[in-house]
Amino acid sequence: MERTPAGSRAGLGAGLATFIRHRHLLWQFTARNVSIRHRGSHLGVFWTVLNPLLLLGLYTFVFGVIFGGKFGVLENESSLDYALGLFLGLSMYNLISEILNGSTQTILGNPNFVKKVVFPLEILPVAAVGAALYHFLITLLLCFLGILLFGNGVGLGIFWLPLILLPLILIALGLAWFLAALGVFFRDTAQVMQFLSQALLYASAIFYPMSKIPDSMAWFLNANPLIHAIELARRSLLWHTPIDFASLAFLLASAIFGAWFGYLVFMRLKPGFADVV
Repeated sequence: MERTPAGSRAGLGAGLATFIRHRHLLWQFTARNVSIRHRGSHLGVFWTVLNPLLLLGLYTFVFGVIFGGKFGVLENESSLDYALGLFLGLSMYNLISEILNGSTQTILGNPNFVKKVVFPLEILPVAAVGAALYHFLITLLLCFLGILLFGNGVGLGIFWLPLILLPLILIALGLAWFLAALGVFFRDTAQVMQFLSQALLYASAIFYPMSKIPDSMAWFLNANPLIHAIELARRSLLWHTPIDFASLAFLLASAIFGAWFGYLVFMRLKPGFADVV
């Protein structure tokens, strides 16, 4: 009888035990990914702050000033209110975009570790998410400062934020595992992800309110978990409006399924990495 690879039977519970056991290795690879991103740069980590601010200025000018964009939730919504909503959405989008654009090379870029039987390859995508999360937290801190200085202040809705961000991180993990495995066998995946990340930018209600989505497209765009995460974050942090529990439940369910499915695919395909890389 054919023996089933151990990796194909491993679940998220077993994976969690692996990550805890190799937490020091995970930390080292996360720090390495952050360092590699800024290697050779004179400004280093300062670009993590400067890049989102430059994009914020560009998008605010185009969509807020030229096109007169408004989210239409706050009374007398100002350009600063629009900019804060835009910045929060961009911060969350950039976390997922970084995973979409970089995860396909996670295994291909580390061929030496693939040949080592005892090395836990599933740690590499997690480290990539850790590096993306590091940059996300910096931009989120900037967003908090903007809310405190120019917005309506932080209310009790902030306590919903962990329940909104945790699913976002799980989705990022699921994508990182799935794309890292897929990228080994289908090298064109990286080019496809460049297009999909751009499409996701405009399909996540970052520049416009969900109320402006046509009914004919609502069923399709509402299947995007990121659009729910961004809307929920804006409700809790910026607009101080009640949380949509149906949207939160969909986000949680999508995150759990996405993380499970991504890890399952990675562990199923993992035994074949050495034959391809």
